[in-house]
Amino acid sequence: SGLVLVKNPHLHLMEEDVLYHLDLGTKTHNLPAMFGDIKFVCVGGSPNRMRAFAQFMQRELGLAGAGEDVADICAGSDRYAMYRAGPVLSISHGMGIPSISIMLHELIKLLHHAKCRDVTIIRIGTSGGLGIEAGSVVITDTAVDSSFQPRFEQVVLGDVVVRSTELDKDLAQELLACSRDIPDFPTLIGHTMCTYDFYEGQGRLDGALCSFSSEKKLEYLRRAYDAGVRNIEMESTAFAALCGLCGLKGESCLFHLL
Repeated sequence: SGLVLVKNPHLHLMEEDVLYHLDLGTKTHNLPAMFGDIKFVCVGGSPNRMRAFAQFMQRELGLAGAGEDVADICAGSDRYAMYRAGPVLSISHGMGIPSISIMLHELIKLLHHAKCRDVTIIRIGTSGGLGIEAGSVVITDTAVDSSFQPRFEQVVLGDVVVRSTELDKDLAQELLACSRDIPDFPTLIGHTMCTYDFYEGQGRLDGALCSFSSEKKLEYLRRAYDAGVRNIEMESTAFAALCGLCGLKGESCLFHLL
């Protein structure tokens, strides 16, 4: 049907669903009227970047008010920022799996309550590249964990639940085809490795703690490269798992910065 799904039978028993961290709710807002025609959702870590992206989309789509500031739909919350440009939502998710997971749970419920159909969600942002040219864009085919496995492990009531992290292959190819019109950004498809930490988890030598040598770091990164990893960040496995389970056509497009 193309509808965004929620896999929670308890939601149907609730008189009201409060999307607490988005400052929205089913009784306080007319979600179908506000969001029912949304077709694309772009998410990224920084509120400022997502505001700039919404303004960019306003200009690209030739919408009224292009060039002006855009209103933060979640202004009543200081957790996330949400902006709209026509059929495109632009939302910040903060840093790391816990932060993006909270946002995605509430975003997916929002799209479900709004009766949105055939929604494509794309995570855009920065990442650490692995064996690729600085400034490249990596389109993720599969998100992998720190052991290079395509899985997202979530502890639920003391049990480890393992979920798939496959992303939409057709969407990846479609985005790669689009990239040929933008020669300034080298673009490739590869695995994205998701870690729980920016410093030790990604092999950095400059954190407050470091329990390994530079040689051990390089050996690990070589193994990651040989496993198909082309960039490293901290959200992709949770993003892929939640979007895949709830019927969202999802993809990650990540810039490798120096």
